[in-house]
Amino acid sequence: MIIKYLLDEHIPLVYRTQMLRSYPQLQVWVIGDPNAPPKGTPDPDILCWCEENRFILVTNNRKTMPVHLAEDLAANRHVPGIFILNEDMTMGQIMEELIIVAEAALEDDYQDRISFMQLL
Repeated sequence: MIIKYLLDEHIPLVYRTQMLRSYPQLQVWVIGDPNAPPKGTPDPDILCWCEENRFILVTNNRKTMPVHLAEDLAANRHVPGIFILNEDMTMGQIMEELIIVAEAALEDDYQDRISFMQLL
């Protein structure tokens, strides 16, 4: 498995708990975890961290993340991907989709783009 997820600090921790319960080999970190960006880290710094550590960012930040991604790409940086949650999906649907992506996707399938869930 290559795909790794970093959950935005505004996503409930139950997402990680339940995903790992269903798929324990999945690597899911949350902002604020040891070795992850601390809570309150500015979005551009989170994207840099994701690039350096090869994590896809999972967030509900629809407003500023497209701007930050454009700035990142203009600076010749590369983000493994950004998944924006769909508020119309249940937690179970979101977790199922993230697990399927982790099982089936290649590392660069979502590179340098924002993907709005429902991905599949």
